[in-house]
Amino acid sequence: MNSSEAATTPPKRGDGKKRRYLSAEKKFQVFLEAQHSTEPIGEILRREGLYSTDLARIRQQVKEGAIQRLGAKPGRKAELVSADAYEELKRELQQKERALADLSVELAILRKKTNGGSWDR
Repeated sequence: MNSSEAATTPPKRGDGKKRRYLSAEKKFQVFLEAQHSTEPIGEILRREGLYSTDLARIRQQVKEGAIQRLGAKPGRKAELVSADAYEELKRELQQKERALADLSVELAILRKKTNGGSWDR
């Protein structure tokens, strides 16, 4: 095997190489090329270092994504919050719930004092 063959040969999954992750744009590009190209699908897959199961998975993801987006109701889109912001909001909510519980205990104590007799105790 010479150096030009090594550059064009796709990596085999069992030889200990790192798994390749494709970006969403690259997956969609492969999907479109496989759908509309006159080139055989096997050629496209070899060039990209993919297997037919990878292409089937990409096709399924495109279908699910299209169904999800086309099924969305028109109007304002829900804003997504990052994981860090979510955790911060969650911590803040827990602190406020603790403070509310403390205040409700204090209020109950004060009510007992005022309803139970005079202030001179």
